[in-house]
Amino acid sequence: MKVSLITVTYNSARYLQNAIQSVYNQDYPDIEYIVVDGGSTDETLSIIEQNASCITKWISEKDQGMYDAINKGMKMATGDVIGILNSDDMLASKNVISKIAACFKEQKVDSIFGDLLYVEAEETSKIHRFWKGMPYNRKSFNLGWMPAHPTFYVRREIVEQLGGYETHYFSAADFELMTRYLYKHRISAYYLPELIVKMRKGGMSNGSFKKRFRANRRDYLALKRNNVPFPFIVSMIKPLRKLPQYIRFLHPAKEEGVRTNLSPATA
Repeated sequence: MKVSLITVTYNSARYLQNAIQSVYNQDYPDIEYIVVDGGSTDETLSIIEQNASCITKWISEKDQGMYDAINKGMKMATGDVIGILNSDDMLASKNVISKIAACFKEQKVDSIFGDLLYVEAEETSKIHRFWKGMPYNRKSFNLGWMPAHPTFYVRREIVEQLGGYETHYFSAADFELMTRYLYKHRISAYYLPELIVKMRKGGMSNGSFKKRFRANRRDYLALKRNNVPFPFIVSMIKPLRKLPQYIRFLHPAKEEGVRTNLSPATA
């Protein structure tokens, strides 16, 4: 089983090497690694070129934003399964892709998702937030639930059948895609209780009340488009479900400790 990993970049020199290294360190032998750059003007392209032995395909050209770039990468992908690795994120361990591939083979599902750790940007041993998944239940979408998008892996044939990201949803494009796949079209999914990604904190939909308001509006539109009942109410519940993820840690913790010592938090 070939796994296609897609990283999109734009002036990503600060952390890109960490992302690439986490792919290079994987013990799974059949990874197609695709990098889609938006025409960077910093050292991003130099880093890509320096890591050419790890990167299967890459392009650099202007795009219409992150999700447009991911769509380009998905069209380039030839793997059985597609996953996304943001340019400032890291795969959590060297055997993550091996576990994901094995899970697809054993469970025979269309998609898989897992756990996500938010860490401080410069000191990645410091945990900011823990997104603990839960066994898949389609009805959870009615209560504002969603998988952690950076942990979401899906069979390429599903992408070809149901389409890629709808870029006009902007920061909610990932939520819309997963709602479309999992809720509207009822593809099968399995929760893999493993830490998949370490993600530096931040994001397009966070940082100010104005951004959060816009994100909620887009969540509402995504829910409405995919026929989730009471979309306005669900869009209000969605950010509240993330509150249990914000846990303060007095000391750095290993991923294994996070998985075993924390009670599951709704995602």
